[in-house]
Amino acid sequence: MTRCLWVLLCAGILHVGSGLRCYKCADYTGRCENVQECTYEDSCISLSERGGKTIRQCIRYTDCDNSRLSQMFPAISGFTYRCCSSNLCNSSNAVSAAASMLALVGSLLSSWWCCT
Repeated sequence: MTRCLWVLLCAGILHVGSGLRCYKCADYTGRCENVQECTYEDSCISLSERGGKTIRQCIRYTDCDNSRLSQMFPAISGFTYRCCSSNLCNSSNAVSAAASMLALVGSLLSSWWCCT
């Protein structure tokens, strides 16, 4: 039981010290590997242009609004977007699903390890 509390305490300390991180790229492939550190006011955005290009970056949470984004990206006539506020949440759907599954498996393994 003590080992479990130690693991949870360490995980909490490591999480508190880290800021939000988002993918940063503008491409057609969906394979984004550059990571950007954001400020405390930011969220991550994934903005997909009608032609297939996707822009991923940090953005102020208050700017995650259709009219504001139209002003910020005037060269893009039609787009869809998604803003989120967890680390690297602006990845492509396949990468995001894999990361979620990995987090779930890690949580289950650590619970099992703590309780044995």
